[in-house]
Amino acid sequence: MGRPRRRKQFLFYPGIDPAMLSVMSLLNHAPNDIRKRELGAFLRSRRERLAPADVGLPSGPRRRTPGLRREEIAMVAGVGTTWYTWLEQGRDVKPSHEVLTALGEALKLDAAEKRHLFTLAGRQAPAPRPISPERVEAPLLHTLASLTIQPAYITGRRWDVLAWNPAAEAVFGDYGALQGDARNLMHLLFTDKSHRRLLVDWEDLARMALGRFRADSAKYVGDADFERLIAALTAVSPEFRAWWPERDVHRQLSGIKKIRHPKAGAMTFEHMSFSIDDGSDMKLTVYTPLPADNSVAKLEGLMREGAGDASREVAAE
Repeated sequence: MGRPRRRKQFLFYPGIDPAMLSVMSLLNHAPNDIRKRELGAFLRSRRERLAPADVGLPSGPRRRTPGLRREEIAMVAGVGTTWYTWLEQGRDVKPSHEVLTALGEALKLDAAEKRHLFTLAGRQAPAPRPISPERVEAPLLHTLASLTIQPAYITGRRWDVLAWNPAAEAVFGDYGALQGDARNLMHLLFTDKSHRRLLVDWEDLARMALGRFRADSAKYVGDADFERLIAALTAVSPEFRAWWPERDVHRQLSGIKKIRHPKAGAMTFEHMSFSIDDGSDMKLTVYTPLPADNSVAKLEGLMREGAGDASREVAAE
């Protein structure tokens, strides 16, 4: 008789979502290792979306894998196949500025994707996470309060809402009633049902916001707060779980947002984000009501009902 089989042991608590396992395993690695893995995964995701014809190569026989082969993208970029394979595998190789430029061209990356590539490769030094809590200084709070008929808020490096004005509260709700991750824009977007109902074009807005969040978070790969938020969203949101591995990045800072307000009905805003030039990675986002849907008058009506009398600021914990 053979030896009795050993019982398979659980490496995680029964019932945990398997989709979280890859995210949780990353938390046990150093930030630099996570960055290299993320760089490799990003390169692979961009390679797999290309066809041979996109880079001037013949299609050849039927392919078993999507996109270009590693040797093909290496040839187009003018680098060694083995070296490029190591780069995708997350090994300790350090691509030069010239090589990253060649890879960006070979992979047909747009401007936002090229910046993302350079950041992941360490050519833009990752900013150290501030030790002290994020706070909005008085002059910026005064600016926020002066925007009386334009909803506006200030977000931190992780897109936590740090401060907002009465107009923002009238349109989007009371951020002060939210605690911890619940006051994070990505958390609101992917987990809050009432916030989702507020946004007419939710899927388009969510995909664009996710691409911007990935671009912003590249400097903080491995940061515990970012990784915890990403793990939580992966666990609870099917859309986030499906879209995050696609690794799309965007830099669009303006656009149109259509609102379906529970009291005022349809409203249309033009929005724009402005970086705060103090090295903090904070942003001021301003929504300007447009004539469409009688948005200005509707916002004025909401303001008369009284959503608050001053801009509010809460330090990130």
